[in-house]
Amino acid sequence: MNRSQALHIVQHYVKNQNLINHMLCVEAAMRWYARYYGEDEELWAVVGLLHDFDWEIHPTIPDHPMAGAQILRTHEVPEYIIRAVLSHADFTGVPRQTRLEKALFACDEITGLVTAVALVRPSRSLYDLTATSVKKKWKDKAFAAGANREEISKGAEELGIELWQHVDNIILAMRQIAPQIGLEGNLKPS
Repeated sequence: MNRSQALHIVQHYVKNQNLINHMLCVEAAMRWYARYYGEDEELWAVVGLLHDFDWEIHPTIPDHPMAGAQILRTHEVPEYIIRAVLSHADFTGVPRQTRLEKALFACDEITGLVTAVALVRPSRSLYDLTATSVKKKWKDKAFAAGANREEISKGAEELGIELWQHVDNIILAMRQIAPQIGLEGNLKPS
């Protein structure tokens, strides 16, 4: 499975641009970590891109991602990709065993929090965002309340990366696609 095939699946099932942007962020983060660990960048990117493809049609647990797995099978997505998608949610009972699966879990929730922090900055940009800014907002539980901080911490721990280093890594990854996801703001890349 390549990115073009994964993107075709995403475009078929997802109409909400914010959800697409989220999947693009996770894809970028997965690419970053694949390079970091010397892994298969295309595979990791595809997993990141596909992980929430069914959220719009299955917005409730346990339908997402369980029912989505069946759809992926009809598209002949390899089982190891489907397994990784299933492992990104604790309630599925699919334990995260590989570094790929752990990275997906670690990259999912944090991208939403990073996006939310970037959007409330005067610049509305990822280019001047730092982990320190995210850390300040982290303490405010009402801010981006949907970003599960417990899962974010657990994801970094499972991946073996210190939390704030992980946040820095995610920011660097997301900067690569800032114009595409509307987070360039009024700044240009340095």
